[in-house]
Amino acid sequence: MTTVIAVANQKGGVGKTTSAINLATAMAATDLRVLLIDLDPQGNASTGLGVGQAQRERSSYEVLMGTVTMGEAVVPTRVPGLDLLPATVDLSGAEVELIDFEARTHRLDLALKGASTKWDIVLIDCPPSLGLLTINALVASDVLLVPLQCEFFALEGLSQLLSTVERIRGRFNPGLSILGVALTMYDRRNRLTEQVASDVRAVLGAVVFQTVIPRNVRLSEAPSHGLPALIYDHRCSGSEAYIALAREMIARLPRKAVAA
Repeated sequence: MTTVIAVANQKGGVGKTTSAINLATAMAATDLRVLLIDLDPQGNASTGLGVGQAQRERSSYEVLMGTVTMGEAVVPTRVPGLDLLPATVDLSGAEVELIDFEARTHRLDLALKGASTKWDIVLIDCPPSLGLLTINALVASDVLLVPLQCEFFALEGLSQLLSTVERIRGRFNPGLSILGVALTMYDRRNRLTEQVASDVRAVLGAVVFQTVIPRNVRLSEAPSHGLPALIYDHRCSGSEAYIALAREMIARLPRKAVAA
């Protein structure tokens, strides 16, 4: 039984890809079989896991187009128990090409259904938009994780994402639920950060995870080495926070995800 988690926020620069990489790594460390799907044309999740262009001959683009299967495109990573469906720049044209397909909102869901039993957890790193790629991810997912930056405009756009989730529930995926909101780029030295975090918790309540992800230079350095921060420096504050957040997430997941 596989649980599929979309990691999405249409606002860029909120730590979405960093969260996807490090949460996937933390979950793999608990002996769960994990797949990370890179659905962002920038391919940052692929780069951050050390998967170079030479290893991306088959990618999420080909899977969406139906020219290869999920199993044919997935590659192993240097993290034990963590596989990757990489992305290439070809994905940037997928939204236009998908318009010609029937069931264009279900392309990823159909591809996953044929192979998902290989993994306990599938995380999807979505692009910073609410186009067809993100809709495909939400249709294919059981739950949604929203990384939210601790800044003044944190809640701006979140209502649009939640409205999209409601539309996806109503039309395509009634079982989709929100796993939680993760506060990222938290700076305890900044009073505004504390105020934003307090405001977000006041509005969203228990849906916000207790663990916050701090601003941490090691989190920023790790991708340039092609490593998750949890491997690059597992003792840094960022790594410790992602381990704690993964623990919280696993506790909230549908029981099918942790029964394997």
